[in-house]
Amino acid sequence: MAKAEKIIVTGGAGYIGSHTVVALVESGFEPVIVDDFSNADHKVHERLETITGKNLALYEGDCNDMDFMQEVIEKEGSITGIIHFAAFKAVGESVEKPLAYYKNNIGSLLVLLELMQRYAIDNFVFSSSCTVYGQPDKLPVTEDTPKKPAESPYGNTKQVCEEIIEDFVKSAGQFKAISLRYFNPIGAHPSSLIGELPLGIPSNLVPFVTQTAAGLREKLVVFGDDYDTTDGTCIRDYIHVVDLAKAHVKAISFIQESQKAKLYEVFNLGTGKGNSVLEVIKTFETVTGEQLNYEIGPRRSGDVEQVYASVDKSNEILGWQAELDLAQALKDAWNWQKTL
Repeated sequence: MAKAEKIIVTGGAGYIGSHTVVALVESGFEPVIVDDFSNADHKVHERLETITGKNLALYEGDCNDMDFMQEVIEKEGSITGIIHFAAFKAVGESVEKPLAYYKNNIGSLLVLLELMQRYAIDNFVFSSSCTVYGQPDKLPVTEDTPKKPAESPYGNTKQVCEEIIEDFVKSAGQFKAISLRYFNPIGAHPSSLIGELPLGIPSNLVPFVTQTAAGLREKLVVFGDDYDTTDGTCIRDYIHVVDLAKAHVKAISFIQESQKAKLYEVFNLGTGKGNSVLEVIKTFETVTGEQLNYEIGPRRSGDVEQVYASVDKSNEILGWQAELDLAQALKDAWNWQKTL
């Protein structure tokens, strides 16, 4: 049997990274986890080993540290690709601390690309975001939808990082990269051993829903019900994190199998349809039997009215599509919440 290919997963103990580690193992890869645990729990590594039944390499440190990352690559040897999740990701915090976001999110990418060039590691998957589109003029959003000025420093780091990768591919002799633009990841692994662990008050809807149902939050505030949508609340494309994780495996496999010497592609990852905030609440109540204490509040500044993905390109080129629905994602998120 051929030796499993090693893939470095930065931020591999985080929410999406940890689920991707599982998906990589299930597909025969050998993930190497790199995480500084600034936004992750040390228990995740042990739980990943329980889920996968494998001993998983883990390096604790910062991707901005060139010497540390060089040591990881040299110790492991024969790394064939990198999937890069490690980044600060809170939109609100990025407005308060823009320099920290630019330094961390862009700096870590530059370190990785420089080392990939040095060690001839030619396959790269970047964790991007639908925030690069802003409030689109037309829906659904395709990969050709024009990018608008970012609403936050966080969103801007994703735009800038994509541009850096594209420029690097043009310059490099042989380098293949994919940027995956996620819509709204939700849910948890069906084992309930890993899931979303927001620090402090959640900024995303579903963790706030589950924490309210669990009694950790007094009530859920719906920010505005006067938008031009079916029920007046904002619409998003919610994708199960397990489906999202599988897309990263499809992406790394696609570029490894490509006959092209250099390649850069972007793909939307979503379900292809939107659900309103009230739909999420009602679906959660239906699948769990829990009643949520919620109220309608004023609009929140910076919120996009509605955005959802066209996923035709991911379906056709990567051979990937979302398989798990909103109800399943909410059920898994609630099962995970109950273990905390």
